[in-house]
Amino acid sequence: MQDLHLLPISRDLRDKTANLRDFFQRLDGVLVAFSGGVDSTLMLKIATDVLGDRAIAVTAASPTLPHEELEAVRQLSDEIGARLIVASTNQLELEEFVRNDSMRCYHCKTDLYRLLAPIQRDTGIATIVDGAHVDDLGDDRPGMRAAREFGILSPLVEAGLGKADVRTLAKTLGLSNWDKPAAACLSSRIPRGTRITEQKLLRVEQAERLLKEEGFRQVRVRDHEGIARIEVDRNELPNMLDPVRRDRITRGLKTLGFQFVTLDLEGYRLGGSVK
Repeated sequence: MQDLHLLPISRDLRDKTANLRDFFQRLDGVLVAFSGGVDSTLMLKIATDVLGDRAIAVTAASPTLPHEELEAVRQLSDEIGARLIVASTNQLELEEFVRNDSMRCYHCKTDLYRLLAPIQRDTGIATIVDGAHVDDLGDDRPGMRAAREFGILSPLVEAGLGKADVRTLAKTLGLSNWDKPAAACLSSRIPRGTRITEQKLLRVEQAERLLKEEGFRQVRVRDHEGIARIEVDRNELPNMLDPVRRDRITRGLKTLGFQFVTLDLEGYRLGGSVK
């Protein structure tokens, strides 16, 4: 475990990091709901530093998780030296999830936390933590409601860490995904009220992979009943206007089954799927 006083971070962030370590030191073990994002990766790193092999990452593999994200989860857990448990589930079997109303995330998280119950029994570890941080508290997040109902703890919140703190500390600790763009499950690309199907999820996953192969980092392809609405970071919008690249992307997305391909001139933004 690194000495906090040797880390090139502010005193405020050093204190918050000490609070995070203290949180895990009070436990005899923890299951980390591990998405592979920078938030849960930092938490897994600190938990592993403190608890060793009594910190276990748990990831739910389902049709809503892109294959590349599952591979990233495996690589990151290896990088940290943490044990990883991958549990399979399928939210598409849940009507309350498939109908895709405002409570979709609640039903998704409920499914996840129910999945963790047998893992708790098998490992003997009762405490489960998620990657929520203080910047998440101002949003209406049904998934956080589910977490509270199941007694899931949020160490980053308790330590007072926000998103900027998380990225700074992750970079300082040498985590390879410290600047990873924000990610969300594939179902978030389907507008509310439109039923979620495996075909739509697969099409979105393939479409976003195509755009990433074209060099775009922050990407969303929203599926509006066969109309692809592309969101990229505003700084990357000019790259989308190159005629050769634009035509190549259009052909590729139409090959996947989209009838029309559009570019959202507002660029990537959180919550774009509900517009």
